[in-house]
Parts: sequence; C-alpha cells; structure tokens
Amino acid sequence: MAEADRRRVCRGSFQHLGLMFVELCAAMTAPPEQILAGITIVGMEHLRDAMAKHGRALVLTAHLGNWELLALAHRLTGIPTTVVMRALDAAWLDVMADRLRRRSGIELVEKRAALRPVLGALNRGRMVALLLDQNASRREGVFVSFFGRPASTSKSLAVLAVRTRTPVVPIFIYRERVHEHRVVIQPSFGIDAPGDNEQAVMEITQRCATTTEAAIAVAPDQWLWVHNRWRTQPAPAEGSRP
Repeated sequence: MAEADRRRVCRGSFQHLGLMFVELCAAMTAPPEQILAGITIVGMEHLRDAMAKHGRALVLTAHLGNWELLALAHRLTGIPTTVVMRALDAAWLDVMADRLRRRSGIELVEKRAALRPVLGALNRGRMVALLLDQNASRREGVFVSFFGRPASTSKSLAVLAVRTRTPVVPIFIYRERVHEHRVVIQPSFGIDAPGDNEQAVMEITQRCATTTEAAIAVAPDQWLWVHNRWRTQPAPAEGSRP
C-alpha cells in the first residue's frame, strides 16, 4: 500500500473502534431484537449444508467488523453456539464484553482449558467458534503466510478439524453503516484433509490464514490492526546465528 492509503486505513481503524464502543453500549441496553434487526446474513446455505451433512461445525472468524455482535447474531441461525475466548487485557472492557456475550445466550469456553468442553460441544451438535487472527506463541502455533509475512498462528482449529473430521465454516461480520451489519458465511472446508495429521494441520491452518486475509482485504479499516499480529518471529536458521 502507498503511504497515503496506509494512513487512511489507520484512521479508519481507530474510527471503527470508536463506533464499536458506541454500538456495544447500545447492545447492552437495547432489546436484543432491536440489535438483530440491523444484522443481515449472507450465505446461510453454507452453514445449513455443513450442519446437515456433519451435524456440527467449527467456525473460523476474526477480530473484524464488530465481531462481538457475532455472539448475538447466532440467534438468527437457530444453531446452538459455543465460543472459545480469553479474557481481554483491559479489565473494564472484559467485563463489558462478558456481559454482552452472556446476554446473547452463547456458551463460553475459556481458552486455557478448552479441549474437553469443545469436544463435548461438538458431540452435542453445536457450532464452535474460534478467533484465529492473533499472534500465537511458538508452543501453540505454526508459522504460515499472512499478508506475505510469516505469522505464528494457533493450530487449535486445524487440530480439531482433523481429529474430529469436522468442517470449518468461515464467518465474518462487516459494518455497512452505524448499527447495520452484514454477516458473511462462506463455504466450508477441511473435512477432506489428507490422512497425515501434521501436514493436514499445516495446510488447514494456512487456508484459515489465507481466508482471513481475504476477508480483511474487503474492509481493511475494520480489522484490529493495533494488535501485533507478527510479534512471534521464526527462529533464526542455524547458519545465521552469531
């Protein structure tokens, strides 16, 4: 991007975060039906198809658009939903987000001890959502290409997809205008991953990153750029060490 375009995206991203705060304040006080009236869903047939064929789904999403409203938007699908989350760094913001999530009626699972509850949710025919666009430690992630740079990315979603033979359904939300949002559901992938687990996990994780990258490119000013996505760097090659 040219510098002028980067500055435009930067300004837009901070404006977006300000609008998110206004919208979330409204969502905590207004009747849920009023908030849902401003949300439209595109591609619902892809989610229905995955659930009809497999009876469960893993949802790939990101900190894009007003992502917190996805918790409430699940009511429009009619499918019980579990979300894997972690506490936000800002305590006051975490309290606000937690209130909204619980008001939406979703099941919350703490990231640090998620495996057993997530497997239980999938076995009960739920869709389980994970946000996969933030930096992962070397222990938790694998390096895949994201906007042309190696990015340590959590392999949790891919491991679940391979081990449980559950399809991955990408779902992202975009703001059309204040209090009006569009949820885009894309075709599922991952269920036909090759039998070699390690290779399959790498391939699915890369596809998740590529899918997220394309979703961000639709509205780059609505992504959470303030997060240091590339903080964890690949270890230097043996020959390059001093």
